[in-house]
Amino acid sequence: MSNFSLPRTAGRAGLAASAAAFLALGLAAPAAADEVETYEGSLEGRYTGNAENGPNVHMDGEEVRPSLFNLELTDGSVLTTYCIDFRTNIVGGAEYKEDDWANYPGEGSFAQPGKVLWILQNSYPRTDAAALGEAAGVEGLSNGDALAGTQAAIWHFSNDMDLSEGNSEAVEKVYAYLVENAEETEREPGAALSVTPSSAEGKAGETVGEFVIETNATEIPVDLTAPEGVQLVDVESGEAVTTVENGDKVGFAVPEDAEAGEASFSLEATSTVETGRLFQGKDPKKPTQTLITVDGEPTNATASASATWAKGETPVPPTDEPSETPSPSESPSEPAEKPSEPAEEKPTPPREDDSPSLPVTGGALTGLVAAGVAALGAGGAALYLSRKRKAANGEDTDA
Repeated sequence: MSNFSLPRTAGRAGLAASAAAFLALGLAAPAAADEVETYEGSLEGRYTGNAENGPNVHMDGEEVRPSLFNLELTDGSVLTTYCIDFRTNIVGGAEYKEDDWANYPGEGSFAQPGKVLWILQNSYPRTDAAALGEAAGVEGLSNGDALAGTQAAIWHFSNDMDLSEGNSEAVEKVYAYLVENAEETEREPGAALSVTPSSAEGKAGETVGEFVIETNATEIPVDLTAPEGVQLVDVESGEAVTTVENGDKVGFAVPEDAEAGEASFSLEATSTVETGRLFQGKDPKKPTQTLITVDGEPTNATASASATWAKGETPVPPTDEPSETPSPSESPSEPAEKPSEPAEEKPTPPREDDSPSLPVTGGALTGLVAAGVAALGAGGAALYLSRKRKAANGEDTDA
């Protein structure tokens, strides 16, 4: 797409309907702003004009002019980029920042970024027009047709677009060759230099932060700004580091007795912007096309991160050993000089009266009555038997 308004053959109503349909297709929408983990060190640049233009292409009934765009980075190096946002015009002089695929801000969806990366690596201008034409079956392929066919194939996978009638045979063949042969590339190209996250918090006595380094440079020196005793260490080994490389995880080791404070580290290296890195407009109030890099370019990159911590808890002295002078309440009792002798058992003196020593309770009284009844019964039976024997012997039984 060019830096001018898009020429269109379809009405705005059809455009709105297509944009709504794109939202339902392809890659999931990027995470909400508060869910995206920010990183420090993304490259920044400015759109400075078109590097090259191709003939108009017709996609989904709309006619647009594809271009290669120049993106000048802050260090002066210039990147060549394609468009991956069919529905948005590019803004003259727009400022850009490097970001990850997941943070694609354009209209619709970034449907199949892995196949877009394959096209970038295997088409114009990384593959010249003659070689691309031979692969696509086009004799004498021009640079313009090579560019147009390549951009159309990118839009097919970035925004779910299809060629429609009205294109040249050369553009159609290049488009068909790239779309049919594109392979899904799972590995997203890494940043030239980044630190994730950009800040962290903690407390003294801990390793504050876990900062992940992403870069294609090697042995990047660390510039540390920190209070005495605070070190930047590898979070896995705990060893102090003075250089970092891709994939390293570092944090600030803060002594336990340190006061509340802060520290930071910065990195600077010459690295390469890889093919397939996404650049989005810096100003969300002025939407501009989202761009993707065609070829790598050496650049001077910087990144940094910082941390703050609170004072740790005051340690409590150990209490395992007893104090030298125990308090009276804690003093152990001293043993008696002689063991105490058992007291002599004295007999209980008899009571002056014959009353029982214990009162007769209801249970005891019932027992006594029962015993008396039993005794009377036994006496009556004995008297009866005695009289019966006397009567048998003829004796007088009268009392």
